[in-house]
This record gives sequence, structure tokens and C-alpha cells, in this order.
Amino acid sequence: MDPTLEQWAEISQLVKSKGLLPFFDCAYQGFASGNAPQDAAAIRLFVEDGHNLALVQSFSKNFGLYGQRVGALSIVGQDAHEAIRLLSQLKICIRPSYSNPPRHGARIVSTILSDDRLTTDFIDQCKDMADRINSMRVQLRSILEGAGSDRSWEHVTKQIGMFAYSGLSKEEVTALRDDHHIYCTLDGRISMAGVTSGNVDYIANAIHEVTKK
Repeated sequence: MDPTLEQWAEISQLVKSKGLLPFFDCAYQGFASGNAPQDAAAIRLFVEDGHNLALVQSFSKNFGLYGQRVGALSIVGQDAHEAIRLLSQLKICIRPSYSNPPRHGARIVSTILSDDRLTTDFIDQCKDMADRINSMRVQLRSILEGAGSDRSWEHVTKQIGMFAYSGLSKEEVTALRDDHHIYCTLDGRISMAGVTSGNVDYIANAIHEVTKK
């Protein structure tokens, strides 16, 4: 559950008053609201408010390039002179780390985002994915409630993005794995991208079984 834009504005002023350097991690752009530009609204707000900041982006999921490990590090500095110094320091870090990574994944992203039509297609396809994931949230909650669960599953539809914090305990997650062969992290985080119209009933009923004990 992300802050609203109004809350981000308050956070921006608080960060500025404390002299902090914001660091944004944008791994699922387009899968939160279903609108890729809108998902970056908080970052643009911080830039407009005059912050120096760092941003890391992953294109693994939203561009379907998971095997290519494509991403970007962007840093907003005080001025052009600071940008030159920052770039120099980054090159010092990059050289012994990975030096010259494969270019093909980055070129795919660059080609798409450099073309208006392809960028629109990308935004539309992200929305299709986000809408599908959100529909699975609704179905998962509905089936659990219909099964007579005495727990509240409101949080499943209140959350956004690719993952859902289910509220399952470690013991319930273990039972889900051992008894129903459904796998998620021990803190109960479920990948909603893996929930489909073909398995949502099975998953919901399995969750109901392990939570009613």
C-alpha cells in the first residue's frame, strides 16, 4: 500500500528538512497503478521539489527481460559539474564490478522507450498485466470469504503490485507447502503474478484449509 501523492509531498518536505538523500527503488513500474508514468509520480515530485536523489530501476519484470538483468541507476545532482564528478565515481565502482555488461537487453529497453508508439504499447501492456493481477486479488479474496473464513482478507485487495502480504504465519506457510505444494516466502508473501484463473480456486481453498486449523 503506497502513500498517496499528498502524503509523498509531506514526506518530501520532511526529507528536505532533515537533509536526507532520497534513494528510490523502482522495480515494478507499471504494475502498481497499472500506469507506468503514474507509478513514477513520487520520484518526479521529489525532483521538482529540488531534491538530489538516487533512483534504481529494474526492467526485468515490466519488460519481460528477467534473464537479461537489465536496469538503471540514475542520480540527480546539484548541477552539471557535480554530475561529472558523480559519473567519474560511478565509473570507478563499475570498472572492477562488471565493467562491460551485455548490451542487448538495454538496447531493447532503449529502443522501446525511444519510440512513442512502442512506449504506448509498453504502458498499455503493463496495464493489462496490472488489471489481471488485481482481478486475481479480487477473486482470491472472494473465494476465501465464500469458503467461510473467519479472517479478514481485505488487505489482499487493498495492496497493489505483484506481491501480496497474506498475513499467513510461518507455520501456515509450511503447511501450505507440505500439504498443498503451494510455495511462498516464510513471511507469507505471495506472488500474485503466479495466481491465475486456472489455479485461484485451488490456492484459495488451500489457504482456507491451513488457516482454519
